[in-house]
Amino acid sequence: MPPRRVVTGRSQEPRKRFAEELKSLRAERGLSLRRLGETLGWDWSLFSKMEKGETLGGPEVVQALDQYYGTPKLLLTLWELAVADPTQFKERYRRYMTLEAEAISLWHYAPFLLPGLLQTEAYARTLMGSADGFEGDELTRQVEARSGRRAVLDGENAPLFRTILSETVLRTPLPVRAQWQEQLEYLLTMADRRNIAIQVVPHSAGPYALAGTDVMFLKPTDGRTVAWVETAYSGEVVEETAAVDRLQHRYDLVRDLALSPAESRKFIMRTLEEAACEPSI
Repeated sequence: MPPRRVVTGRSQEPRKRFAEELKSLRAERGLSLRRLGETLGWDWSLFSKMEKGETLGGPEVVQALDQYYGTPKLLLTLWELAVADPTQFKERYRRYMTLEAEAISLWHYAPFLLPGLLQTEAYARTLMGSADGFEGDELTRQVEARSGRRAVLDGENAPLFRTILSETVLRTPLPVRAQWQEQLEYLLTMADRRNIAIQVVPHSAGPYALAGTDVMFLKPTDGRTVAWVETAYSGEVVEETAAVDRLQHRYDLVRDLALSPAESRKFIMRTLEEAACEPSI
């Protein structure tokens, strides 16, 4: 079959296509960036960065642009495709991102850090800036990519998601107290969703299986289960049935030790109260 002919001449890469469309719509109306910023009430430099592909912006500004240009949901659709595009992630994570987007259920254990699907932008920025060494525009792109993944949990067909958090995760706050409080509040909000369950394994449970292994079990529509095992150094997709079964058995043992979702919610609330009462330095 011959390759599909490109009719518009626009990029087929979602992030570039979004930036091109923004620039084209503004040019058609003969607007300067400053004039566009003044009209919509946003700093013109934001639109400049969006048109250069340095940032995707947020859904609010994209919706405002759609309304202004008279392009109902066109830009928002392109923005959603750009945010969800797996090619913006590091090579070794792309297969996992595809599996995550297609899964009907997700079961996770976190030994040290919150799962990406539950991270606020401030949490992701702090983590990716310090641990991964990203900075500047690349840091912004990576944070947007991670934040965009949260859309997987939205909508009527959102997968069932369960995460079991080691107490260590909740005892490792962000440097900025207000941002840590925001993160804990976000956890409580997400825990109220019908398709999400959050459990905590307290330190009092003692040593247990998977104590140092960050693992996600993903079930695609074909019914099989695969696992994503991640360390600070790398991550890998585990598909061999016996290996996945061994990991799931250990996960079940951890779940037996975890607090119930209701008790876990109380635990997170107490952590939030403690964070609110800590004296400012």
